[in-house]
Amino acid sequence: MKQKQQKRRKSSNVLLDTALQEFYGAADEMGLSERLISILSHSERRVHVSIPVEMDDGSVEVFDGYRVQHSTALGPSKGGIRYDTEVDMDECEALAMLMTWKCSLAGIPYGGGKGGICCDPLNMSKREKEKLTRTYAARIEPILGRWSDVPAPDMNTSGQEMVWILDTVSKMRGHLEPSILTGKPVAFWGSRGRNEATGRGVATCGLELMKAIGRNPDTATAAVQGFGNVGSYTAKTLNDAGVKIVAISDITGSYYSSNGIDIRKAFEAVHKHPKKLLEGFDKIGNCEKIENDLYADAEFLFPCARDGVINRKTAGKIKARYIIEGANGPTTPDAEEILQASGVMIVPDFLANSGGVIGSYFEWAQNLQGAFWSEEEYNSRLIHIMKGNFRRVWDYAEAKKVVMRRAATMTAIQRVADVVEMRGMFL
Repeated sequence: MKQKQQKRRKSSNVLLDTALQEFYGAADEMGLSERLISILSHSERRVHVSIPVEMDDGSVEVFDGYRVQHSTALGPSKGGIRYDTEVDMDECEALAMLMTWKCSLAGIPYGGGKGGICCDPLNMSKREKEKLTRTYAARIEPILGRWSDVPAPDMNTSGQEMVWILDTVSKMRGHLEPSILTGKPVAFWGSRGRNEATGRGVATCGLELMKAIGRNPDTATAAVQGFGNVGSYTAKTLNDAGVKIVAISDITGSYYSSNGIDIRKAFEAVHKHPKKLLEGFDKIGNCEKIENDLYADAEFLFPCARDGVINRKTAGKIKARYIIEGANGPTTPDAEEILQASGVMIVPDFLANSGGVIGSYFEWAQNLQGAFWSEEEYNSRLIHIMKGNFRRVWDYAEAKKVVMRRAATMTAIQRVADVVEMRGMFL
């Protein structure tokens, strides 16, 4: 008997609707039961908290904070905490769902989670950010735990915020809880290699793609959008492998040189800038400012900034033939249709940028054991897993004659669905 198709979710939020429609498309193609589709299209828990903060001028502002646990079928939910003016519940839910597939595809024992605070961190003092972070930590403390929910840094957060959260929760519980967070500084239960892991993983996928298509890195050109933690180490790893980086960018603009950007100088410029930005780099980096590095004349494009940047308006202007997604959800479905029609190949985000969560898993495992690895061991394990995951998706896509995003999604969903079936529903 043909199963009855239940009502399916839609969202006015572009990122959440994109995540849902990609899930539904893959699930239908796999022949997944409507029972499993219903379960996996909804998050297990969505938490919304208010965060009152006394600002430096004596006024009080109340910020909105969120934490979403999409799935804990495979293990504790895992996902970053971001600070940005665009953060809302729908964005967190979409990113939590993508984290579920990312962790599943990576073969690590995590489910998907995501959180954040709607704020403008660039216009806040360190003291204000500490108050904001500690109050947020206190409000979401009941759902945090090494076997329940393990956050990490994300957009506009770093190891410092993780220390504040860890310190707050540990004091509330009366004992140290190092394994409830990852992305901590090396000096305080962190892991050597973790800071560079996401970017190194993105670059590794790019280099594996070059190998798969028979392209020599020494003659390849690339543009990297975003020069934060992910983009900067993506650019550095590619550059170290011989790839010419012709364009980089951040919120201050896009910087281009046909002769190749000096990545070492770019790192130095960011390190010296008070807000860690590329501002003024065109004057010291022997390069020029351009409209948008998405449109740079490069064979490979690495969007490592934020979601939705490759959309119906921008897709037709992209010159790259290969896109490796370092950010979460940088390409909208309508843009992907345009790009596919033009023969552009896309390596999806939850494959390409999974180095961060794999690195987080390494840190978590070390924290649970109280034993630490060398950076060489960490990097060796990371690259080995990234290469294996890329090859698994590439081979699946070739065998099934589907694009890489669909191949990755189907592979990831199947693992979660199998475990949900095994565990059953708690009634």
